Amino acid sequence: MFFGLSGRCKSLSVLTSCLLTQTRLSLLHFTRASLVHQMKPPFVGFIRILGFLVFVSAFCSSTDGSTKMQKTLAIIKPDGLLGNYTDDIKRTILEYGFNIVKEKIVQLDDATVKRFYAEHSSKSFFSNLVKYMTSGPVLIMILEKNNAIADWRALMGPTDASNAKITHPHSIRAKCGLDTEKNCVHGSDSPKSAQREILFFFKELSADVITEHDEL
Repeated sequence: MFFGLSGRCKSLSVLTSCLLTQTRLSLLHFTRASLVHQMKPPFVGFIRILGFLVFVSAFCSSTDGSTKMQKTLAIIKPDGLLGNYTDDIKRTILEYGFNIVKEKIVQLDDATVKRFYAEHSSKSFFSNLVKYMTSGPVLIMILEKNNAIADWRALMGPTDASNAKITHPHSIRAKCGLDTEKNCVHGSDSPKSAQREILFFFKELSADVITEHDEL
């Protein structure tokens, strides 16, 4: 299916665009299958649907030197842990080609959350965000793969989980999130952000400086 593509793959986003037409019917069939089996482990269908991206991502990496190994920060938020989604999310992460370099479960306090999301402190939802992120333990991971930042963001789905259920029904947020604030998972939004966020939670280095995020 992949060998009829013209041009070279420059990024995962371009790749996804060029495969969209060819995979439309397949996605419809997978969606029907997912609905039939939705009481089974929730990410099995998603893994099947996105499985071809793992192969093509690896293929592009071997033919295009612009794709580099990256690290990104991932957080499974309290609703993910308390809702027993952790094993399914980690299984999806590994099936999608990520390596989990480090991980730890922590109970965040108010001060830590306020520092991590400092750029949102003037926004109306900030107090709810702090309450949500301290409502239970979180699992913090460093993920690594080629194009890790963009691939993890694609795997998570849109920030608003309620929209994700419509536009990206197989994404992680569609499966376990509720809305913009309670959206189950976090991912770094840029290489600079990934570096700063990793240093924030893994104490080898200073966590005093925080970059802006466009994700919650």
